[in-house]
Amino acid sequence: MSLKAVNKKETNRVELEIEVDAAAFEAAVEKAYRKNINKLNIPGFRRGKAPRSFVEKMYGKEVFYEDAMNDLYPEALDAAIKESGYEYVEDKIDLDVVSVGEEGLVFKAVITVKPEVALSAYKGLDVTREEKEVTDEDVEAELNKLLDRNSRMVTVEGRAAENGDTVDFDFDGYVDDVAFDGGKAEHYSLVLGSGQFIPGFEDQIVGKNAGEEFDVNVTFPEDYHAEELKGKAAVFKCKLHEIKAKELPVADDEFAKDCSEFDTLDELKADLKAKLAESRKNEADAAFENALMDKLVENMTAEIPEAMFDNEVTEQVNNFAYRLQSQGMDMNLYLQYTGMDEAALRENFRPQAEQQVKGRLALEKVAALEGLTATEEEVEAEYARMAEMYKLDVERVKALVAADAVAKDMGLKKALDFIKENAGK
Repeated sequence: MSLKAVNKKETNRVELEIEVDAAAFEAAVEKAYRKNINKLNIPGFRRGKAPRSFVEKMYGKEVFYEDAMNDLYPEALDAAIKESGYEYVEDKIDLDVVSVGEEGLVFKAVITVKPEVALSAYKGLDVTREEKEVTDEDVEAELNKLLDRNSRMVTVEGRAAENGDTVDFDFDGYVDDVAFDGGKAEHYSLVLGSGQFIPGFEDQIVGKNAGEEFDVNVTFPEDYHAEELKGKAAVFKCKLHEIKAKELPVADDEFAKDCSEFDTLDELKADLKAKLAESRKNEADAAFENALMDKLVENMTAEIPEAMFDNEVTEQVNNFAYRLQSQGMDMNLYLQYTGMDEAALRENFRPQAEQQVKGRLALEKVAALEGLTATEEEVEAEYARMAEMYKLDVERVKALVAADAVAKDMGLKKALDFIKENAGK
């Protein structure tokens, strides 16, 4: 195979003229003959035994050309793309045969390639990293969450129901003195103040005592989901069986021993503070990185082919489908539940996909400008890290992920580290 010519067509479309020599084309024709001979009936010969010359004499010398060309295209095109120096973008390929015969094959392929990228600036990007300090109030808030997670529900005696209590009650609803579907339940559990029922309902349970029977008078909202109840006045006959309240444990050393690896409350608080600080550091790092990438993309000029966005959307949708599957749900069921179709789902992923493509192109340009590449040792170390992460043999990881792809991703990471290190300088 040889690349005869490279011609730019419209934006991000390049025409490659590719030649396959006579020997390679002859080998492909012979392969096509052997693949198809058992399908042909040639008078005077048993099936599969007719010489190629007889078949070509009967059907024409071109009888195996199409299969031969189809066999040659992928490898020849791949080699030509690499030789051209362009990076192919998965998209439609326009093929056109220039000549074909005993002398070989010449064809043209019009492909989509990555765009030319320009960056007006990538050093000294003006982005400030902000990290919130962890206060004593923050630590107390985290401790209260831990206390809440370790709370228990106890029956309330000697007082009426309050917001925040969980009540066990019966209700039976009527509109114009007629019971309606879905308006009745026994021993229903409701957290007062949760807003689970229509406005005004829960407020009328507040102040009632266990064992008390009472009416709740409400009006269904105009936008209520049941058409026959919209805007209607209703009476619910209720009986309150039990009131329960959340009882929090005492925050002391015994609590620390029971719910953590620490012996004292002070040690537990110190750990909560350290974890909060680490979390806020990570949040600040992520926000700083995102802001830098936004700035970098703003400084980029490129006519990006639509196929790059479409391909990224497809990849993100496929990843989403895989996550759904791991949770026991397939894509069709998800679309049914959400009322979306595939086009709407893809549109949801579009902004994220566009930013991902733009960011990657910008980082690739930084890596190229600064000569940021991964060494063989760094690639091997990354393979070892991936093998450890996925609990696979290193050779298995190498079979799944090409070294070029690993090296390229590491180059992008170096580019990101570079713009972070040089931000604001």
